Amino acid sequence: MQIRDLPHADPGVPDVRSGTRFLVWLGRQQLGGQVRSTLWGLLHHLGIAGLPFGVGLAVQSVVDRDGGRLALAGALLALCGAAIAVGDVMLHRTAVTNWITASARVQQLLSRKTAELGSVLTRRVAAGEVVAVSTGDVEKIGWFVEALSRFLAGAVVLVVICAGLLFYEPSLGVVVAVGIPVLALSVLPLLPRATRRADIQREKAGKATELASDTVAGLRVLRGIGGEDLFLGRYRAASQEVRKAAVRSARMWALISATQVVLPGILLIVVVAYGTRLASEGRITVGALVTVYSAVALTYHPLRNFEEIAMAFSFSRPSAKRAARVLALARTTTTTAARGEDRKATGDLYDPLTGLRAPAGLLTAVVCGDPDVAGRLADRLGGHPAEPDERHTSVLLGGVPLDELPLATARTVVLVQDKDPVLLSGTLRELLDVPSSGAVLPEDALAAAQCGDVLDALAQASVDTEGDPMRTRITERGRSLSGGQRQRLALARSLVTDPEVLVLDEPTSAVDSHTESRVADGIARLRAGGTTVVLASSPLLLDRADRVVLVDDGQAVAVGTHRELLAREPRYRAVVTRETEEEIAEAVHRPDGIEALEGETA
Repeated sequence: MQIRDLPHADPGVPDVRSGTRFLVWLGRQQLGGQVRSTLWGLLHHLGIAGLPFGVGLAVQSVVDRDGGRLALAGALLALCGAAIAVGDVMLHRTAVTNWITASARVQQLLSRKTAELGSVLTRRVAAGEVVAVSTGDVEKIGWFVEALSRFLAGAVVLVVICAGLLFYEPSLGVVVAVGIPVLALSVLPLLPRATRRADIQREKAGKATELASDTVAGLRVLRGIGGEDLFLGRYRAASQEVRKAAVRSARMWALISATQVVLPGILLIVVVAYGTRLASEGRITVGALVTVYSAVALTYHPLRNFEEIAMAFSFSRPSAKRAARVLALARTTTTTAARGEDRKATGDLYDPLTGLRAPAGLLTAVVCGDPDVAGRLADRLGGHPAEPDERHTSVLLGGVPLDELPLATARTVVLVQDKDPVLLSGTLRELLDVPSSGAVLPEDALAAAQCGDVLDALAQASVDTEGDPMRTRITERGRSLSGGQRQRLALARSLVTDPEVLVLDEPTSAVDSHTESRVADGIARLRAGGTTVVLASSPLLLDRADRVVLVDDGQAVAVGTHRELLAREPRYRAVVTRETEEEIAEAVHRPDGIEALEGETA
């Protein structure tokens, strides 16, 4: 796999039973790239390993005044230099390719899982953990994949060096053959503690990231209540904890690095001392001593790969564990998409858990006293149950469970707009360029959502688009717009898609009553003949619904029109009018009766 071939046509089905298994699976997916990188690494390291033999041969040829062998040594050194240059360049190319392709595979898997779970993802996994997995953890996992081939090449070359020295000069080769494995394995006792400290650092960093995300998301609220200093102090304390954990972790890795420098130095001193004695006794030649000395000195390069792979594994294993935990989240545990591939979903939308039914082709309003209950109900209606026990009672569309539909089909037939929708950066035309039936034009959707003032504001803000609001860029999350403007643009985007079932959670909570009335008319007009569910408590919206359902304590307890429920259902009046029972009773007993109460609530 080359970088130019990205993204992967199919990232595959990962093994998410553990972080280590996930890393092994990821390595298997790039077996060809790992083999190529390892072979180039062998060429690079064997070129380095050949230098001592060339230098030793050259020194001995000078001592013996043998010009032929000196020329041979020069040719060997030139060949080793070429092997080092070519091997190093190609090793770097293939290793970085492995890194990027592995990171891209993990990112595609995470993106696919995010699209599958939708808004339920952040309910089941902390927001800080999602951020950590999709950013830093992806890089660390890619680092391990990239370092693996260099480690394998270095390990093979160390075996070759030890075997070659045993054959070339047995008396010194034995010392090297015993010392090299000790050096390679010397860091193992330090790894558990270093790994634990790295895990603690990563955990604290994730909590700090989550705290920062929450602070940024709630900045307006914090400023309103004067809580900036409080949360700033909390983040400062959390960041200091991360710093202390990072220092403790760095100390262990510094000790490991020092071990990888000191122990080879000790081995080198032993080899020089013992070799010098053998050379003075005439048991080995000067060239052999230079060869062994150079070989031991150059083992530092492949030995560094042992330290790197230890660090890469220690850092990537927790990252892979977090990624596997996110990827292990399932849309459902009771059914599979394959069962519904040939099934058609059309008709009434029914939730067996609450008893809510939204007849096909009608505008159904749902009233919940608790906004959190409304949000969870909206997720359920879209096929995103928030709680594990809710996954066993899938919402039905025309009698077909949404969990049994292929994910792409479920996304097409049912669309849920959250109460806090997100606008992506780009032009207004790009914002409205979404998969749709084609039956609703962007202009009609904007008109129905009462976006005229938004278009005027975008036209005035445009400096290089000749006043065309459709070509005006919208900043990230629509921060340059007011809350009501963002909400109406998001509503227009939802209306453009024209799904079979549209679920709107408080679509007019950020607009004034006059605009809300016109938006309600626009939704009713544009969605005529389509199944629409609106979770709201505004009388202006409820009065335009074909039917209204009251959900109390997680159950649908009353059904009727807005006026009917006002007249006969006290719980409904308590939610919609925000009045006490005494006030409601007084209004009902006035001469104009329930009409007076409706006039007050409108």
